[in-house]
Amino acid sequence: MFRKHRIAVVVPAHNEARLIVRVVESVPSWVDEVIVVDDASTDATLQVLSAAAPPCSMVTHRHTTNAGVGGAIISGYRLALTRGHDIAVVMAADAQMDPADLPFLLEPIVRNQADYAKGDRLAWPGVRREMPLPRYLGNTVLSFLSRVFCGYPRVRDSQCGYTAITTQLLDRIDLDSVYPRYGFPNSLLFELSRCKARLAQVPVRPIYGDEISGISLFTALVRVPLVIVSCGLRRLFGSGALRALPPGRDDKDRTAGELP
Repeated sequence: MFRKHRIAVVVPAHNEARLIVRVVESVPSWVDEVIVVDDASTDATLQVLSAAAPPCSMVTHRHTTNAGVGGAIISGYRLALTRGHDIAVVMAADAQMDPADLPFLLEPIVRNQADYAKGDRLAWPGVRREMPLPRYLGNTVLSFLSRVFCGYPRVRDSQCGYTAITTQLLDRIDLDSVYPRYGFPNSLLFELSRCKARLAQVPVRPIYGDEISGISLFTALVRVPLVIVSCGLRRLFGSGALRALPPGRDDKDRTAGELP
């Protein structure tokens, strides 16, 4: 537990056999449970977990068809709700998130200053050295669009997947309305703004290695902006489910480290 709050770490994974053991074994010992959602992996993601030794209990859930990174996170959220946790944290299966940042992400929530805490890599000192320039520019542009359209005019790093949310807030959100693929964090921000949820932004360390991005140029330049603009249209005119957007060829999302 963290300050009398039960903590679940949700790990969405699609073909992450190479790094997922490192991730689940790196969570702090005070985490109550790791929830791994295997999003229809075709590699040995689930098999390698049988040899993992996380410092807390772990439960796995498998999708038989790929639902997208957002769909995997939503499944993890629902499990966190049913298993009695107070806060659900999302950590990527590709080791792009520093476990040392987790207490700072939880702090505004346990102090009752926020309902949803979001990592902010763009506020991290030295981010220009750590984050590849194309990703830095892309995140900057998508964050600007999110400020305009998604309901939080001060959000800085809208695409960061390192987040924490109260299960009390999750219980108020229509999770079926959240877009489940690339664009998920923007769609979630929109749903949270409809609930008037309090947002905290916490600087977190950007980590990049030799992982392979599953994001195409078309997705980054067209599909995600379309999701963001759709959120703005829903704010103005209501309805218009984002799930109606046709899936792209790269919608079999790999992880939640970066969620354009």
